[in-house]
Amino acid sequence: MLENLNDLKAFILVANTGSFTKAAAQLGVSQSALSHTIKSLENQLNLRLLHRTTRSVSTTAAGEELLQKVEPLLSQINAEINTITQFRNTLAGTFRIHATDHAIYYILWPRLVPILQQYPEIKVEINMDYRFTDIVAERYDMGVRIGIHIDKDMISQRISPDFKMTVVASPEYFAKHPAPKTPDDLAMHNCINMRLPTKGGILGWDFINADGQRFEKHVDGQLIVNQVSMLIKAATDHMGVIWVQEDRIQDELKAKKLVKVLEDWAVSYEGYHLYYPNRQESNPIFRLFVDALKQERSVN
Repeated sequence: MLENLNDLKAFILVANTGSFTKAAAQLGVSQSALSHTIKSLENQLNLRLLHRTTRSVSTTAAGEELLQKVEPLLSQINAEINTITQFRNTLAGTFRIHATDHAIYYILWPRLVPILQQYPEIKVEINMDYRFTDIVAERYDMGVRIGIHIDKDMISQRISPDFKMTVVASPEYFAKHPAPKTPDDLAMHNCINMRLPTKGGILGWDFINADGQRFEKHVDGQLIVNQVSMLIKAATDHMGVIWVQEDRIQDELKAKKLVKVLEDWAVSYEGYHLYYPNRQESNPIFRLFVDALKQERSVN
């Protein structure tokens, strides 16, 4: 019999991340300590569980079978323990969330603040990232994405209305460069692009024509950034034209630091959806967050 279930948890994390470095960082231990833990587990079972090379880590046949059988059981144990222990006089526990900065600032954060103030024993870790993430493998409790396209064995709930994209620049920029009348006119402008963190490509700008057909334009310019906040900063500094979520620039629009163009061509995207493993539904902290996010949707 195993002396410590934490050894199994460590193995599962290494197997799912495919990296001792990532797993050690999430566990808050050194790589050497984690390697020792896995070696001890292999010795106890008298099985080799992982193939190790200088560049990658993968499960052996025995390791994969152990992963598939044990991970669901440990997840169920954790869920049941959380259900039992997290109801005291106040809710307590740690909760990990993965979302983009836009979803965090405009959807999640306004609803998290009252919860954190009311329940000081709840700890929340927020990972602000643009890439799609396997929240189970990376041990997040919930994630947020645009639309309903999620991985299998996940549950999705809509938590926001649709949001509109808009093309803007500063009045000072348009004083020197005539405002575009159609998306084709963007070829004559200094457009500030954003690089996608997932595949490294440049984000195309979507528009919709009079017939309701959506199409994509690839624009060019002097700057490429990888954060929306930098897009907005560059635009307010008169560096060029950007394509951005309209709700992110309400203050700049009201202050006339930015002005909208191509409004007849503006496209909207389906709102944000919360996604999570179905086992989370019994977690009281999770239910608290979901109820708050549903309230946020109704406000909008």
